[in-house]
Amino acid sequence: MATLKVPSTVPSPSEDCEQLRKAFAGWGTNEALIIEILAHRNGAQRKKIQETYFETYGEHLLKDLDSELSSDFQRVVLLWTLDPAQRDAYLANEATKKLTASNWVLMEIACTRSSHHLLAVRNAYHAKYKKSIEEDVAHHTSGDFRKLLVPLVSAFRYEGDEVNMTLAKSEAKIVHQKICDKAYTDDELIRILTTRSKAQLNATCNQYNNQFGNAITKDLKADPEDEYLKFLRSTIKCLTVPEKYYEKVLRLAINKLGTDELALTRVVVTRAEVDLQRIAEEYQRRNSVPLDRAIAGDTSGDYKKMLLALMGHGDA
Repeated sequence: MATLKVPSTVPSPSEDCEQLRKAFAGWGTNEALIIEILAHRNGAQRKKIQETYFETYGEHLLKDLDSELSSDFQRVVLLWTLDPAQRDAYLANEATKKLTASNWVLMEIACTRSSHHLLAVRNAYHAKYKKSIEEDVAHHTSGDFRKLLVPLVSAFRYEGDEVNMTLAKSEAKIVHQKICDKAYTDDELIRILTTRSKAQLNATCNQYNNQFGNAITKDLKADPEDEYLKFLRSTIKCLTVPEKYYEKVLRLAINKLGTDELALTRVVVTRAEVDLQRIAEEYQRRNSVPLDRAIAGDTSGDYKKMLLALMGHGDA
């Protein structure tokens, strides 16, 4: 897990609010001070800062940040400051909008969050948008993607480590048969992917490998140009080896002709307090370059400083 460098004596929320208020005062915004405070506070501390800010000044911190900052730096700070469930609700809603539509972002949220967190996201979505996430996903997707995505975002999986090996063996056979038949949207296949615990799915993947001598994801490469098959492979990766999925998202975001800041921001912000360290290890293993160096070489200014701070590199 990425460790944010929190000073040994963290100022009180009211002190932080006072400093943030100072950062907004005068002619220019003090971006360095904003990074120094917000990038080095954990989720509970950021929540308390928001509450204290409103109690003290009668204004919303997020609104003030929104009006004071701009561009990629604004987005990374706002997303980071948001409560994680509200942040995911916001990202999911954005992913159902015409101009920012992304089945991939919806799948990421559905597959890499814990069941309890995903439930909190659904509740936050209800509260903010007065609709259900399932409703919007069903409305804004179609065909095969809809058939897989709606049950994914509705899932409430068992979170424990217990695994039924007999079930794993029999479901590995079912999955293999469906792949052989090219029945990629079969109800049984979708049922397994959208209801089984992640530990159970990992066991099924291992059984598949043992029985058929190939990884499920490799056998799903029958048609490399098929968008739904790409999506299905990524869904399985997200559920079983999320660090490998995220490593690829980052590699593509950084190595593109022109950085994909949306993807880079999303991964760093949403994984900083979860598994960014593991993703960084996977990135270095796969690319022979440390992730922080890759990010530093591809970004600039306050945006770069904020991303690196979130990686636990202070003011590097």
